[in-house]
Amino acid sequence: MGLSDKLLNSDKRAMVVDDCCKLLETQLTSKSGLSGIALKTAYAALKGVKPGYIAYAVEQLLPECFTALDPVWNEGVQQGDPVAHLVTNKSRTADALLSVTDARVKKVTRPIVRGTYEKLRGSAKQHVEEAVPDFAQVINKYA
Repeated sequence: MGLSDKLLNSDKRAMVVDDCCKLLETQLTSKSGLSGIALKTAYAALKGVKPGYIAYAVEQLLPECFTALDPVWNEGVQQGDPVAHLVTNKSRTADALLSVTDARVKKVTRPIVRGTYEKLRGSAKQHVEEAVPDFAQVINKYA
């Protein structure tokens, strides 16, 4: 059974999406400097696409993200601590997550979404790596 099966069943789906949205907000709040301003501006633009867009996008991405993380998570389960394994392998974890968003953005028809992603993609891996410990805790909470 993969992470999507465990985390996105009808009993847990809304809670997982909500926790992931809170994680995004927390990560954004912690950012400062020019990159922080750029991220916060981009996030505000995406929130303006339509009400609930961020939660919708998170819900749409999570099944593929969890599928991409299954190999790393399962290695961690075999080693006895999947959270620590994701964190220790944060570069690999970030690459798995970004492979999903990279593929998905190619299909996006809203120019603001695609343009925003493309502008920020260069620094995305660092930000995703920084979020891995908290994201791993969200996964663990429901897995």
